[in-house]
Amino acid sequence: MERIFAKSTLREFWENHPDSEQHLKTWYDTVMCSDWKNPNDVKTTYANASILKNNRAVFNIKGNNYRLIVKFNYEKQWVFIKFIGTHLDYDKIDANNI
Repeated sequence: MERIFAKSTLREFWENHPDSEQHLKTWYDTVMCSDWKNPNDVKTTYANASILKNNRAVFNIKGNNYRLIVKFNYEKQWVFIKFIGTHLDYDKIDANNI
């Protein structure tokens, strides 16, 4: 079971982007039920996830309308939300360093 920091970040986002709510809730529930040990496990569940350096991954939310960047601590089963935003917002940041 993973631990996600912090669900409130997702909630705040879907309050401003209601069309993302069900997609983010599904992502959250999937991650909470997962036992990912490495990036390959993430790709098995989310084939379209982009694996970045430093244990980061980018998830496409709602048909790629939104992007979610997280950082994993596989050993402790922790997931840290680093960014959630529109595709346009994503294009303005450095996903490896945000």
